[in-house]
Amino acid sequence: MTTLVFLLEEPSAKDLLEGLVSRLLPEVADVRYLVFQGKQDLEKQLVRKLKGWLAPKSVFVVLRDQDSGDCQAVKQRLVDLVVQSGRSKVLVRVACRDLESWVLGDWEAIAQAFDKPELLAQAQKALYREPDRLGSPVAELRKFIPEYQKRDGARRMGPLLSLERSNSRSFNAFCSGLRRLLQDGS
Repeated sequence: MTTLVFLLEEPSAKDLLEGLVSRLLPEVADVRYLVFQGKQDLEKQLVRKLKGWLAPKSVFVVLRDQDSGDCQAVKQRLVDLVVQSGRSKVLVRVACRDLESWVLGDWEAIAQAFDKPELLAQAQKALYREPDRLGSPVAELRKFIPEYQKRDGARRMGPLLSLERSNSRSFNAFCSGLRRLLQDGS
């Protein structure tokens, strides 16, 4: 059996993925989450964690937010660390700008998660057609849901995010990359 190991910069990523992965990959029974205390902690420990992982038949996913950095530079830095570790079955993905961009890619799920059907109309606005380009996705969410909190939002959204209708390119790249990793890694 393949073990799928996520290396994540923050707890909200785990919260979201726990509701998503079982729908995206129902055949994967062994999923582990290594949550770090921010992006610097993730990058500082990444090589050591990958080198030290002993369970055979493991594949890895490194997920980090872009934040204000250059997306390609952030990804390349992570790829370079993976190369240093000597691991080959590792998917590196960057959530552009941050995980809330993934959330903003699916207004139907937002409306359902927060019981606000009126939010469905936001999906038609040009501003939200490419949520990965938004400067502050959390601020955008708080315009409509002032009480929005990252972990609560992630827990609500994980089970509801659509695998088909998302406008977030980084979310779609994450999902397709994860499927490929599991096909190649089994």
